[in-house]
Amino acid sequence: MAESKDVSKPKEPPKPVHIGGESLVDRILPYIKHIIIGALVLAAVVVVVLGFLWWKERGETKETEKLAEAQRLGQRPIIFPGTPKDDKNPGFADPADRAKAILADLDKRDATPPGHAYKAGLLLTAGDLDKAIEAYRAGQAAEGIEGVLCREGLGIALEAKAAAEKDAAAKNKLLEEALAAFQRMQPLEKGPRRVYALYHQGRVQAVLGKTAEAKTSFEKANELLQGDTTHELRELVQKRLSAMGAV
Repeated sequence: MAESKDVSKPKEPPKPVHIGGESLVDRILPYIKHIIIGALVLAAVVVVVLGFLWWKERGETKETEKLAEAQRLGQRPIIFPGTPKDDKNPGFADPADRAKAILADLDKRDATPPGHAYKAGLLLTAGDLDKAIEAYRAGQAAEGIEGVLCREGLGIALEAKAAAEKDAAAKNKLLEEALAAFQRMQPLEKGPRRVYALYHQGRVQAVLGKTAEAKTSFEKANELLQGDTTHELRELVQKRLSAMGAV
């Protein structure tokens, strides 16, 4: 995609003003980072789950018992504040705590994770962005769903790193890298997770101020979702298009 890259801070829309006081943006600004990180963690968990399901379907048998023991940790619940403790089924404080426990157990058992996407997803959820990015990069050229998940996870990890970056130029560069990963994620129109690839592209393009390109990505995603009234992305895509005045 040939276009000049502007490493300046991404364009921001005019602030919606709250009559009688500070702007709405000013009021929610302290919470934006938490909102972004929460969304990325949720996406990372989805990638981990998909990676594990793929592993099961592939019928891996090597070191099955070692991996099964680690997966039992993954079945323990998240214990929210105020929730009664269950000594028979102890849980974790949050998804990051659970991911760290699984990684530690895999290391203790010297178990080989089933593909790059699985371990990278755990690393991402645990908050180890650099190692997650390294693991996703190592698997992004793999064939089939493994490569798709690695490219998707790479984009998500790069977005998470951009969210924590304070330098505008560095943040912009990471977002461009994330966009490139999502554009490589699933090039086949009818390939698995194609609609997610388009949705991710639209999100990042919008953040980078590439409004026309973002609109095109969301429109393509919306076309793929026609007739699927239950898809989890349907409402999100339509809300994005509505905000752009496209529907």
